[in-house]
Amino acid sequence: MSLSRTLLGATSVALLSLTVACGSSAGDDTVRIGVVGASDPYWATYTDAAEAEGIDVEIVDFAEYTQPNPALTEGELDLNQFQHLVYLARYNVSSGSELTPVGSTAIYPLGLYSSQYDSVEEIPEGSTVAVPNDESNLSRALLVLQSAGLLTLQDGGSAFSTLDDIDEGASKVTVTALEASLTPTSLPDVAAAIINNDFVEDAGLSFDDAIAQDDPSDPNAVPYVNVFASQPGEENNETYQKLVDIYQNDQAVLDGVQETSGGTAEFLKVPTQELKESLEKVEADTEAQG
Repeated sequence: MSLSRTLLGATSVALLSLTVACGSSAGDDTVRIGVVGASDPYWATYTDAAEAEGIDVEIVDFAEYTQPNPALTEGELDLNQFQHLVYLARYNVSSGSELTPVGSTAIYPLGLYSSQYDSVEEIPEGSTVAVPNDESNLSRALLVLQSAGLLTLQDGGSAFSTLDDIDEGASKVTVTALEASLTPTSLPDVAAAIINNDFVEDAGLSFDDAIAQDDPSDPNAVPYVNVFASQPGEENNETYQKLVDIYQNDQAVLDGVQETSGGTAEFLKVPTQELKESLEKVEADTEAQG
């Protein structure tokens, strides 16, 4: 991540806080949606589509995944859209929050990239591979590496696997965990890196460059569907549901999302109640992990 992007995210948060503290009023019907990567062109398309339906939307950009949930919890946002259910569950459990899914968007495969090797078979034994360090994406990244034959996880691994679960003696590579935005910049120094979709194109890569990835069509993949999230009790808000409907059904928005994802997005319309039930299960599993 560049310094300018980091400052931009911090400035967005600061300006948003000022607006909420000083400029918001009962007559302010603007819906503030927090995202990571507001420069993606489809957000402008989405805002225009919402305006056509009489809804004023402000897209608020954040530089890091750790920022939009606290902003939503504190009431600085009305919605956010950047995370899957596993990430949301971990946040709720760790923070004592009760953020809830409003609607589903898409599942994106998580890819392994390399600037040195064209296939996982070429990666030398003992090499280092970088993965995102946030808990939910770390676990998912380790499962991708296991499926690619680069490492072995004790007991087969799960959505809660950590670096401690790697069977080093049975693994081909070693793993280093970095902040998600830094895995692309690590490529010159590692054999390969798991890179979250938000950072692939910023790194000058194409989604077709992935040498391994997970399977978003797996029935067990629902916890990894991305969602709009709100504060508890707001999931059936009529305006919020309309905003979900626009994202799911406006063809110009869908085309923009698909173009930004390099054709990797798999759109899902999961009922809100099913999303909530999946979230509750992952939260329970997260708590059981201690």
